[in-house]
Amino acid sequence: MSVPMRDFLELPYDELEELNLSAKQQRLDRTPADVVQEERLRYLTDEKRIKAVTVCFTDLEGRLHMLDYDKKFLLKSADNLTFDGSSIRGFSRQAESDLRLGIDWPAFYWLPSDVFGPGKVLVFGNVLERDGAPYPADLRALLQRYTADLYANQGLTCNASNEIEGFLVRGRNAEQYFLENGKLEPVSTGGYYHTLPGDPLRLFIDTAAEVQRAMGFANEKDHPEVAPSQFEMNYSYTEANIAADQVLLYKLICRQVASRLEMTASFLPKPMVGVNGSGMHTNLSVSQNGTNLFYAAEGKDGLSEYAWDFIQRILSHGLDLCLVLNPSVNAYRRLDPHYEAPNEIKSSAIDRGSMVRIPIGNAKSARVEVRSIAPDANPHMALYTILKTGLEADKGSVPAGAVLPDNINDAIQAFEGSAHIAEILGETVRDKFAALKQLQADRCPRLLGSIIKRSEVQFHHEVTNQSLWSRF
Repeated sequence: MSVPMRDFLELPYDELEELNLSAKQQRLDRTPADVVQEERLRYLTDEKRIKAVTVCFTDLEGRLHMLDYDKKFLLKSADNLTFDGSSIRGFSRQAESDLRLGIDWPAFYWLPSDVFGPGKVLVFGNVLERDGAPYPADLRALLQRYTADLYANQGLTCNASNEIEGFLVRGRNAEQYFLENGKLEPVSTGGYYHTLPGDPLRLFIDTAAEVQRAMGFANEKDHPEVAPSQFEMNYSYTEANIAADQVLLYKLICRQVASRLEMTASFLPKPMVGVNGSGMHTNLSVSQNGTNLFYAAEGKDGLSEYAWDFIQRILSHGLDLCLVLNPSVNAYRRLDPHYEAPNEIKSSAIDRGSMVRIPIGNAKSARVEVRSIAPDANPHMALYTILKTGLEADKGSVPAGAVLPDNINDAIQAFEGSAHIAEILGETVRDKFAALKQLQADRCPRLLGSIIKRSEVQFHHEVTNQSLWSRF
């Protein structure tokens, strides 16, 4: 009998789910990072079937970057990982290119081998300066520091759940080929209630949902959405840092599964005209010692005064936040009131055109839903700015009938001129982010018009590459 030439790690989905949920619980329990690091290093040393460790980090715009390190090399060099920061949009300049990666060992995932290949595990990393200090443009680390301070100083835990919509379209890399094809073609026209089992969209959703479950997402429900070929897969709320990481993994999973099916999962906010766009409705609550501080049985819509203050701060800084929550030219097509768009700077328990909605809740589930977030937003930046604003900003007034900008140029202007944004992000990060957005805006018509323009897809921060960016 022949011996297999390769013996790489391949685990059943139920075992993957158990491992990933256990690692997630360690994060929720705030198990000391050094304890987790020792445990992970010992596991990697003992598990001979692992060949490589995928280390992930995000750029200023929230795009996921992945580096595969040989396991043996990583075990020897985990405290001295470097990469070329000048190759990452919004990071260091060419003259000061080297940056470091610090591995965030609690953010560790076992991967389904049939989707990601055998013998690999994944872990997130934080970006560091050459001297090991936190890198200012790493919003993931900024969110971590902020929530850690809230917990240490006030005993507060920030909880989040993201409802991420997307479109499934025909062909691999369909967004990159939009320049030649001029359109994205839906794989299904069934819609919310009429997509049959076995339909390509349903097959994709079923497969992606299984991968999510195996990776510890704690799934709740999944379904086609209102627009043709649109989807949404929901999972349980969790601590804000984990929630933001899961947004990135959700999109990675969807793109990987779609590619294996000869399709593309698109998270452009409005890749097709004449139908609803995609959002990333974000549900938030704050708890203290297990008590939901947003709940009050006798409060208006079941919310406490603490929650209403949170909402008021968000609304009064709605224009400041708009570019963070809607960071692409294409995102402003979604903010069209004809398609259930949340473009009104107000709150409501029933009106889905409001920037903030108050869902029905109880002592456990009472929450605030920020609806004006697009699925292409940097999730760590979005959660950080919303939480920092909602918990700490001044409470200003909101003029009746106020609406969000209908184009990215106005949003950039509000963002650049915001003292609030400068205070919470720092002027350097604010200016870097605005400059990146202006570069994209300058390559697109100022007026959106009635059809999707090639430029708004070609130069989108989650689509463009060196080749596409040079074709201007």
